Amino acid sequence: MVNKKIIEQNLDAWSQSPFDKETISKVHKLKDTNNEDFNDSFYTDLSFGTGGMRGVVGVGPNRVNKYTFGRNTQGISNYINKHSSNESESVVIAYDCRNDSKYLAKQVADTFSANNIKVYLFDSIRPTPELSYAVVKLNCICGIVLTASHNPPEYNGYKVYWKDGGQIVPPIDKNLINEINSTDYSKINFDRNESLIEIIGEEIDNQFIKDSILNGKVGDSNREDYKIVFTPLHGTSHKILPEVLKGAGYTDLHTVKEQEIPDGNFPTVKSPNPEEPEALKMAIALARDIDADIVIGTDPDADRVGIAIKDQDGEYMIVNGNQMMVILTDFLLSKRKKLDKSFFIGSTIVSTQMISNIAKSYNVDIKLGLTGFKWIAKMINDFNDQKFIAGGEESYGFMVGDFVRDKDAITSSLLACEAGSEFKSNAINLIDYLINCYLKYGFYKEKLISIKKTGAKGSEEIKSIMNRLRTEKINKIDGSKLLLTQDFYKLEEVNEITGNKTALNFHKSNVLIFESEDGTRVAVRPSGTEPKIKFYFSVNMVLKSKELFKKSNTILNKKLERICEEFNF
Repeated sequence: MVNKKIIEQNLDAWSQSPFDKETISKVHKLKDTNNEDFNDSFYTDLSFGTGGMRGVVGVGPNRVNKYTFGRNTQGISNYINKHSSNESESVVIAYDCRNDSKYLAKQVADTFSANNIKVYLFDSIRPTPELSYAVVKLNCICGIVLTASHNPPEYNGYKVYWKDGGQIVPPIDKNLINEINSTDYSKINFDRNESLIEIIGEEIDNQFIKDSILNGKVGDSNREDYKIVFTPLHGTSHKILPEVLKGAGYTDLHTVKEQEIPDGNFPTVKSPNPEEPEALKMAIALARDIDADIVIGTDPDADRVGIAIKDQDGEYMIVNGNQMMVILTDFLLSKRKKLDKSFFIGSTIVSTQMISNIAKSYNVDIKLGLTGFKWIAKMINDFNDQKFIAGGEESYGFMVGDFVRDKDAITSSLLACEAGSEFKSNAINLIDYLINCYLKYGFYKEKLISIKKTGAKGSEEIKSIMNRLRTEKINKIDGSKLLLTQDFYKLEEVNEITGNKTALNFHKSNVLIFESEDGTRVAVRPSGTEPKIKFYFSVNMVLKSKELFKKSNTILNKKLERICEEFNF
């Protein structure tokens, strides 16, 4: 239930100083014209989570605006000034194509500089992986990128990176959250110090492009003979990715012209999310017209990449994040020599288990983290006695090497072209290679279902679903007896056959995983960036021959349908 007293208190606070006249006017206009939106804007604070902040742009404490972002920045500035031994710390700020990103980036830069912190501010929109790269290159203590990734146009966000180039992780994340939560809006200093703000651009671009090619160009093929269709989906990769591909030798590149220009309204798509088939519709249409070898689409901040390739019938098929991770990881490992357990790859607890079989086959170590790419980046620091090769997750994210410490659609796109081009030179395509992987490592198939639950009511519904799954006994999944339950909030694994309990060595997270005796897995968690609850379904079987692929695929699809019906919320 919405607490009316809290709404009234927040309304009173936002109706006077330190909020400016324009903000106060918008607050009262919203109250008078849209009661539902007003209540949602004022019933709570938009939380700064363990990765940053994301929400709908507007006025009020539960919205993205100069004050909520200013409070974040003031809190981080306070933390840096209290705890850093370096009196000349610096931060780097990037932003994406969202309509208000440039304005908000200026406010963030102003606040850092007002707190005597040196600011490097990109001169225009840049991909998120380039921000991660710039943090280390410029020797900054912190990096900020303003992006809502693949969310709808009304969203924006504030992602925080620390000095290793990775997103904030324990204990820094909790320390920053505490500092931000203890910062009053009246303490935000917006008084820009011009002398501490330096505009950056092409020099970082050139270094990033060079290192992206250095890490991603690993194949052996006639690159000029590989035909690529590319769409930035109106986002930040529109210049950088073509330069990387051309710099690596790919000259037959075709961009979807209607989606080439950055535009925060994303006018040609319902959602700028390469996970959604609709987002790649125009690119696939162009690919059909010119008989392209591969389709590449990146989300607005260019950390996620979607890929479409020809299937056995010559139709373009979108590979999901798990399939992409399998292809890229296996291809990359096949290019390495003298591999052993001193090397490792990374993935997450909700991604395909097939990746563990690949690691075993190449005799490299594999490490699993919680959902979110920051945990893969953290592995590089935690296991610095081992060499990191690559990491991936089911949500269309992949990272090649450690020169970037977040999912990187730029270098991953190059690697995908390297794989596809080399396979083409050997008279096979990417789908053939994927099927060969299924033959070697087992045929694993996954499906994700996201259920949207907005507002205060939606938040309660998500809590109710998680509570129900924790308390109501699950005995079987699609007729197979339940083998184990993992609760990452309790940090406990229960063997449902013996009753034995073991501790899970992870940070606490609201995730449940159920696994049956036949290897079927169901993972459930609330999204950390959207008002959704997500169900991850995974099934598998032995693929005995390439000729049985279609039949086996049908069997697994039907099994997934049945399991989805069992978990119908």
